[in-house]
Amino acid sequence: MAQSGQPAAVTAVSRTPNTTEVVLRSELPASAAEVFAWHERPGALQRLIPPWMPARVLSSQGGIRDGATVTLLVPLGPMSLRWDVEHVHRVEPIGPDRCVLEDRIIFRLPLAPLGPLVAGDFARDRIERMLQWRHALTRADLQRHGAFAKHGAHRIAITGATGFIGDALVPFLKGGGHEVITVGRGTSSDVRWDPSRGAIDAEGLAGVNVVIHLAGAPIAERWTDEHKRELRESRVKGTRLIAESCAAMDPRPDLLICASAIGIYGSRGDEWLDDSSASGDDFLSDIGREWEAAAEPARAAGIRVVHLRTGIVLSPGGGALAKMITPFMLGAGGRLGSGRQWMSWISREDLVGAIHFAMQTPSLRGPVNLTAPEPVTNSTFASTLGRVLHRPSFAAVPAFALKAVFGEMAEATILASQRVRPAKLTEAGFQFLHPTLSSALRFELGLL
Repeated sequence: MAQSGQPAAVTAVSRTPNTTEVVLRSELPASAAEVFAWHERPGALQRLIPPWMPARVLSSQGGIRDGATVTLLVPLGPMSLRWDVEHVHRVEPIGPDRCVLEDRIIFRLPLAPLGPLVAGDFARDRIERMLQWRHALTRADLQRHGAFAKHGAHRIAITGATGFIGDALVPFLKGGGHEVITVGRGTSSDVRWDPSRGAIDAEGLAGVNVVIHLAGAPIAERWTDEHKRELRESRVKGTRLIAESCAAMDPRPDLLICASAIGIYGSRGDEWLDDSSASGDDFLSDIGREWEAAAEPARAAGIRVVHLRTGIVLSPGGGALAKMITPFMLGAGGRLGSGRQWMSWISREDLVGAIHFAMQTPSLRGPVNLTAPEPVTNSTFASTLGRVLHRPSFAAVPAFALKAVFGEMAEATILASQRVRPAKLTEAGFQFLHPTLSSALRFELGLL
């Protein structure tokens, strides 16, 4: 996706001994009205919290039109730092479909002059990085929503809305003006369900025209017999319940998007794999086939069904990358096993964009690989992550150690080799924000 109108340089000025003002201005490919609307929609605040910058909001008041005053609690090593922040947005039109967004943040650190002396540079660096990241994200979201604005808004039901992917997808969709209905077990969900009992509040799905099914037990832990049963049942039973519910609705939804995974291909060495490649013959391959087959009731009822065969999703908010950051920052990062196994990855932001693209592209149906166009070996991944973090990547974890700790899961995931090409996605015209591993890591880690 074109990245025209990149952010200008951030300017930072100390106003008093314990107060600093940071300003960033960027040209955006949207009208001033569109940018204001995007910031005022539900989910905008959640969308703009970087996953690499954990912070807890202690208090907040105001909004985009009158400025916001926020008190944050930000981790600083073993301690937490309280920040008082004033945030002012300005949007200046420079044409019918372009504007300049100015973010002005004024932050104060406690215990002057000790607070600013100890943490002033740290705080200023975090704020500058956050603004660069926010403007890049805002530009991408506006472009992605703008490309399909003529399609109008959808009413979308999502399972797994609070999970690793749903946590980014839900605010993204709300930012585009779509209505999101969450489906889950908890009382905070809009629609309650219990896949293990085959129970769902089908009436709550009335009027939904898109269903996105992401729920499923996590893969990345040691596989006991009980956990393997949970992996299978959480995927197959949940998908079958959603598919049958969609098929029984009147009117039916137009589209069912179901999570799947490239684990369906098995470990295939250096072989290139695309969306039409045969499945493998191991445990994850078996689950993958059953998982996708469970959506058959929806397809048979005439509903367009898309299976998202997702690769390794990169974000410090969860998944594989979150587990790698600490050892790499400590200088203990490196290849896993031989390092020759292929890793087919995708940034979480491109995954969110690809789900949205599949939702808006009627020609996409059946299996769709959600991986970046440039898979890398594990050794290359380790060296690239080390370079981005400015840390060594010489440490290595032998295969036998991984198998001793994780058992069968290590063989089927960490040490598996899957060299996947996103053929359907690219042929349909999807443009990756982060086609290279370096660009994906820099964005996801806020190192623009």
